Amino acid sequence: MFLNFLKKFFLKRTLRKTYLAQAQFFSTDKIETVGLFIDETYFTDKKELIQGLKANGIQEQNITLLLYHDKDKKRDFNFTSFSLKNVSWSGTINNQEVIDFKAKKFDMLISYYDVEKPSLLLVTQRSNALFKVGFSNIDKRVNHLMIETTVGESSVFIKELFIYLKKLNKI
Repeated sequence: MFLNFLKKFFLKRTLRKTYLAQAQFFSTDKIETVGLFIDETYFTDKKELIQGLKANGIQEQNITLLLYHDKDKKRDFNFTSFSLKNVSWSGTINNQEVIDFKAKKFDMLISYYDVEKPSLLLVTQRSNALFKVGFSNIDKRVNHLMIETTVGESSVFIKELFIYLKKLNKI
């Protein structure tokens, strides 16, 4: 317990240092590929989110899903997932599937979590996505577009997301 607290402290310190060096530019290209990054601790209805994306014109084969979980017993083995155990004290990730997810160049990354956890922020920040979307109560330096709602209101999130994407001429 205490070691996890220390680990999170060091991860937060690493994140603060890298925020300064991060460029906040984003692409104006149309969105075709989507990375969906979900904290499974607070939201488990991932199929509803995928259906919402499909209903708005994103093809299912262009959606890649990554799950984060606090406890191994909640883990869904059908999808790529990781936990705090897969993150070192210095902020390196030792799960190859998560490394591949971060390295993939998505047109849009949806960070579907509204509780700040250092391991979640680390993956979002280090992702090679061209446009990042998340919740408004998460650190403003991580995402390009922030939507003000809660995790439980996924239909509202999807509706608002596509309203803004249309205004930004990204779909």
